[in-house]
Amino acid sequence: MRSGEGQRRSGATAVFLALFLTVFVVVTVYIFAARVFPMPPAISRVGHWIDSQYDLTLWITGIIFVMAQLGLAWMVFRYRDRGQKVHFTRGSHVLEVTWTSATLVLFLFLGAMAVHAWAHVHFNPASPNALKVDVMAEQFTWNFRYPGPDGKFAPTAPKYYNDANGNPFGINPNSKDQDDIVSPYLEVPVGQQVELRMTSKDVIHSFFVRELRLKQDVVPGMLIRVHFTPLKIGTYDIMCAQLCGMGHNRMHSTLRVVSDAEFQQWLKKQEAENQQ
Repeated sequence: MRSGEGQRRSGATAVFLALFLTVFVVVTVYIFAARVFPMPPAISRVGHWIDSQYDLTLWITGIIFVMAQLGLAWMVFRYRDRGQKVHFTRGSHVLEVTWTSATLVLFLFLGAMAVHAWAHVHFNPASPNALKVDVMAEQFTWNFRYPGPDGKFAPTAPKYYNDANGNPFGINPNSKDQDDIVSPYLEVPVGQQVELRMTSKDVIHSFFVRELRLKQDVVPGMLIRVHFTPLKIGTYDIMCAQLCGMGHNRMHSTLRVVSDAEFQQWLKKQEAENQQ
């Protein structure tokens, strides 16, 4: 048998741990329920789908978290050291199989629910009428290319890369279609589907706009396509979400969602500057 002082210390530790777990659960639930650190509102339909999936996942895992932590707090408090004899138990194989199977089912269910939003962006082709924009990532900048007045992209080749002369895409200077518009930021009309055709010159980067809930790795030697439809006018940050070198923190651009009339005016301005 342990001394009375040792029992009191052990019992007090158990009570403190049980109290700590209870307070920890209450504070955690409050932070999420009150949305103390909220995400900015989504500006695309897929973004709303992803938010719904996030909320569903959070509710399910949150309920399990609360039950597990409060159950642990109760067990610590209920079976604290009070000088009683130790009781050995082998547990229950039925319970172990049950909660392991339930975890597997929930995991597969959440994965199946998330497939729709993922497939819509990455696997379903964009509409034929979508605005096509080429995206070039390189250390440590983003560049965007639009087709010129003829509606066609000029041919490109790595040997023509020349950032100093404003040719980050390597547009063939001898092509008759070299009227493409190159911009350091992404300008798109609200309500129109946009298809991004992305690649990288050097290392893996990651195109990320949190308001779109869109994040896609950009890989050298690969042309990766994603699409989205912005539903709200505004200016949003474009970040690189992949550690890509010493200047990673400076790899920043903006997504400007404007009205269709303002977008057409912007295109005409860019075309006029190209002709100068």
